[in-house]
Amino acid sequence: MNLNKILFAFIKIAFTVMVVLLIVFGTINLCRTGYDYGYRLFTETAVDLAPGEDVLVLVEPGTSGHTLARKLEEKGLIRDAKLFYLQLKLSAYSKSIEPGTYTLNTSMTPKEMMIAMSPGEQETQTTEATEAAGE
Repeated sequence: MNLNKILFAFIKIAFTVMVVLLIVFGTINLCRTGYDYGYRLFTETAVDLAPGEDVLVLVEPGTSGHTLARKLEEKGLIRDAKLFYLQLKLSAYSKSIEPGTYTLNTSMTPKEMMIAMSPGEQETQTTEATEAAGE
């Protein structure tokens, strides 16, 4: 009977250690993934090096950010649609993507693609750059 108590205590301790190790491993993995995603959110690079490949993208009226991101991923312009969607929502271009047909390149960063699909924003940036150079 004493042996049963010792065996039960050993199993209980082993199970507790396994649960703690699983929690620690899961937390480390979650933190690593979160850090990587957060880092890429602000530093995502282009899919290819220059000169890249030109790809035509049609943005229809009413296209959501999710749909646009999936379309860009399917055409090989971005690596991760969810990441692009977050980048778009956190950028100044979130509300300024206009419908139209755009020639994007695989050597463009996600930010450059957002700028290319926001013609009104391009004109504003050009005007600001011209004014800054003239001062």
